[in-house]
Amino acid sequence: MSQQRPEFDRIEKFVKGNRVALFMKGTPQFPQCGFSARAVQVLKAAGVEENQIASINVLDDEAIRSAIKEYSNWPTVPQLYVNGEFLGGSDIVLEMYEAGELQALLKS
Repeated sequence: MSQQRPEFDRIEKFVKGNRVALFMKGTPQFPQCGFSARAVQVLKAAGVEENQIASINVLDDEAIRSAIKEYSNWPTVPQLYVNGEFLGGSDIVLEMYEAGELQALLKS
């Protein structure tokens, strides 16, 4: 990307600097939408402690809320990244969990 936006730099540092990075509405302690709550529940069910979930509340940062959708080419929030890799939103994360893929990825 030749004209990288400053928000993309912030997103990239966050994603690459945290093993489990979640862009969500609210926080892991207080999710502010059902999809974000589901993503946190699935992560916990997969064995991730709440304090191991690095999160950005997109409701507090309009620039990131807009930029994350372009960065990932994914239209909705929440968005989960594990080991720097974009996995998807709450539905995909739930499917990965049910198939055992999320647990395997978290163990690697």
